[in-house]
Amino acid sequence: MTATTTTRNPRQSSAPDPRRPAASFGRALKDTLTLVALPLPLLTATLTGAFNAGGTRRWFGGRAESQRAQAQAAKDDAAAAFYELDTAQRDLRISIETITAVDDSPAARRAVEDFAGLGRRIDEVSGQYITAVDAHDLDRDDLEASAASRAHAQLTQAKQQLTQVKQDLDRFAQGIGPLLGKAETQLARLAPSVERARQALLAATTALDSVRQAGLKADDLAARLAALGPELTKLNQGAGQHGVPETLERAERVARDAETVRAEAERLPERAAEIDRRLVSLRTRAQALQTRAGQVEPVLSELRRRFTAACWQDLQTVPDTAEENVRQAESKLAEARVAREAQRWPDATALLSTVRALLNSTDESVSAASDRLQRLNAVAKDPRAEIDRTRFAIRDAQRLAMAGRSTPDPRHARPLDDSVARLDRAVAGLEGRHPDYWHFLTETEGVRRTVARVVTQIREDRGGGV
Repeated sequence: MTATTTTRNPRQSSAPDPRRPAASFGRALKDTLTLVALPLPLLTATLTGAFNAGGTRRWFGGRAESQRAQAQAAKDDAAAAFYELDTAQRDLRISIETITAVDDSPAARRAVEDFAGLGRRIDEVSGQYITAVDAHDLDRDDLEASAASRAHAQLTQAKQQLTQVKQDLDRFAQGIGPLLGKAETQLARLAPSVERARQALLAATTALDSVRQAGLKADDLAARLAALGPELTKLNQGAGQHGVPETLERAERVARDAETVRAEAERLPERAAEIDRRLVSLRTRAQALQTRAGQVEPVLSELRRRFTAACWQDLQTVPDTAEENVRQAESKLAEARVAREAQRWPDATALLSTVRALLNSTDESVSAASDRLQRLNAVAKDPRAEIDRTRFAIRDAQRLAMAGRSTPDPRHARPLDDSVARLDRAVAGLEGRHPDYWHFLTETEGVRRTVARVVTQIREDRGGGV
């Protein structure tokens, strides 16, 4: 009846124990099994028949028979307690095995140790019970009242001990409830998780076969899928060999990796088509930028002719830089085309990203030259619009700073006052024969950025108010 030793069970047939007489022990087990197994009405009838039937037994009336009946009742009660304890221990052993199969935590190890301790107590009280049964033959014709009384006392004590240990076993079972629930949850997840992993691998294999039949190579995906083969072998070997937590983690990882391979395989035709579209689109854009880059030099020529050097010096390298960027872009496009033909999809994607970055940079620099000429023409013709725009921004910020106040916060007033002075200096710089219009434009932009920061600070200080 314990995790470490085997205890006699009235329900089982077993070899005689060399520690006690075989005949008396056999009678005890036979009586225990018979009385526990019989329904109450049949048990009553049997006992009544035993007392009333004829035969060789000689019955003695009075006190001896009353003591015999009490001893027999105590024997029946002890047998029932023994059976309940045995059943509870067997059920709890299954629970402990469930926990140890899943959990190796300190709490689980303590539960195993506590169960072993209970098992030793169960062995002890079970042995005392069996000894009490073997010590008294309640069927003897010459059973004396004193012997029946001793049997009653010993069997009653054995029943109490069995009951007490059963109560301790029940409390222990309640205490390991959370551990058992967690273990059962993991075991319930085990089979579905392993099956999901197998199905994910099958789906990935099917998707990869379909891609290859379409004429697309997927060597990297095939290598990743092949790497999952040993993991599948371990899953098939089972949790008994590798442990439940490890098997669950492996099944989830295999399912996740296989699903990734499947998804990438299914996207591969679309990815190839997208790379083909980008190759054409970027090639067309590179040709267009090459044409636009050739138009930068006339723009620079006009800037040099009409404006001071400070207005165009930073644009001097634009034609050469644009030409070099376009050349590099075309070279990378050729490499990307080779990678696409070899179906090296990651390489092709990376090269196309490099081409796009080069063309974006070229587009910005080419556009900067024409935008510069346009803005300088506008301010040279009428700087008033730029001045009014900047002054309006300053006045609007000043009104916001004074809203609900008699004096502005110095943190807001000081940068606004500095912005007014800065704008005045920029306007004064337009006087003269060859004004630096680009400096004027950069100054007014700088003033507006400063004013915008002050407005943001005011609103944050007021909790997002005005």
